[in-house]
Amino acid sequence: MALFGAVFLALLAGAHAELSACKIRVTSKALELVKREGLRFLEQELETITIPDLRGREGHFYYNISEVKVTELQLTPSELHFQPEQELVLQISNASLGLRFRRQLLYWFFYDGGYINASAEGVSIRTALQLSGDATGRIKVSNVSCQASVSRMHTAFGGTFKKVYEFLSTFITSGMRFLLNQQICPVLYHAGMVLLNSLLDTVPVRSSVDELVGIDYSLLKDPVASDSNLDMEFRGAFFPLAEGNWSLLNRAVEPQLQEEERMVYVAFSEFFFDSAMESYFRAGALQLSLVGDKVPHDLDMLLRATYFGSIVLLSPAVIDSPLKLELRVLAPPRCTIKPSGTTVSVTASVTIALVPPDLPEVQLSSMIMDARLSAKMALRGKALRTQLDLRRFRIYSNQSALESLALIPLQAPLKTMLQIGVMPMLNERMWRGVQIPLPEGMNFVREVVTNHVGFLTIGADLHFAKGLREVIEKNRPANTRDPLASSAPPPSTTAA
Repeated sequence: MALFGAVFLALLAGAHAELSACKIRVTSKALELVKREGLRFLEQELETITIPDLRGREGHFYYNISEVKVTELQLTPSELHFQPEQELVLQISNASLGLRFRRQLLYWFFYDGGYINASAEGVSIRTALQLSGDATGRIKVSNVSCQASVSRMHTAFGGTFKKVYEFLSTFITSGMRFLLNQQICPVLYHAGMVLLNSLLDTVPVRSSVDELVGIDYSLLKDPVASDSNLDMEFRGAFFPLAEGNWSLLNRAVEPQLQEEERMVYVAFSEFFFDSAMESYFRAGALQLSLVGDKVPHDLDMLLRATYFGSIVLLSPAVIDSPLKLELRVLAPPRCTIKPSGTTVSVTASVTIALVPPDLPEVQLSSMIMDARLSAKMALRGKALRTQLDLRRFRIYSNQSALESLALIPLQAPLKTMLQIGVMPMLNERMWRGVQIPLPEGMNFVREVVTNHVGFLTIGADLHFAKGLREVIEKNRPANTRDPLASSAPPPSTTAA
């Protein structure tokens, strides 16, 4: 009985789980590009290491090592890979660091000082980033684990007390190696928990698309890593800005990602586009009114000829009034995605009327328009763009079949008016696109769109339009310049 109850609760929870309308997969193909940019950023961060002064005494010798600076880094022997439960792991082996520091030695009344170069070799670093979603649905680096070790150090002592320094080098280099070990992981922890999170803060979560509609890219669950990719599921739902709490129930087919040949894949379900069209419908944007000179001249003449019998029965003050043509979408358009292509179905009312000055308008006719548009999706930079083309069009009367026959002559000119006057305006707005959840400075290139049943996928490669350093410096939180000023990992996470 308990087992039956547990199964029932699990099924109930699954039935109420929100479906994702936008999924992103980052494959191992992207890691080489990310590693190159990441290592460049990491080298710049490690150059900020500040090592405390090293003071000591050996017999009658007193020494002080200060002003230690990292002058050179070689991190090329490295590997970046996905790992289940750890998400992203960076392994650096046999790296080297160049150091420069000031030496001071006192022996009885004799003093020696100056600057000297040193090198740290056999540097090994292993750091893992764990990703999760926070309470707002934003992807974050939630944990950074780190192990770092320096196997050996070399110093080139000179000057009056060269022999003495060589005698003390074991004590000095051992102390410096210990201090260096203690400084690497705090820098990496700060880079992950603070700096990389400032980069992830540039990923849109809930933002406006234009003055009418917004988009919600909240992360529905924590990212999932396998040996070859990282998968993320986003809500992917539009909403009218005037109704911020409004949401549309997602009953569409959930998009699936199977491919791994490109650096990144993005999948969108029919719900993604349906929620956009419903949001614009609720915002009152899916209507168009043409009055007077806005109505094409040829169409104006045809409409007046078609309804001549009705017009001549009107008073003289109304006969020569400007003509009004109004299109109003009656229900939210719906998107259908098939392997053969993507279509959008629209049903609208078409009202033809005369608009005499300072008098109520006089309706001549009201009809229903059914249109089917083909939609082509494209990914440019980080914007998803859509181009629409009118494929099928018909008008009919909702009053009588006889009136529908009378509307046949209007079919071709109205379709031409839509193609010439309405579709360009619509496509200009659609071509602005909507940003997909990608950090600032990263763009998609060489994209390929593939249609499936109920969803489409876009495979692309990544391109860094800006360096990580540039984006992070722009978005760096205040008072985080010093890595040691932020929350640092406990000493046990740093391997000596």
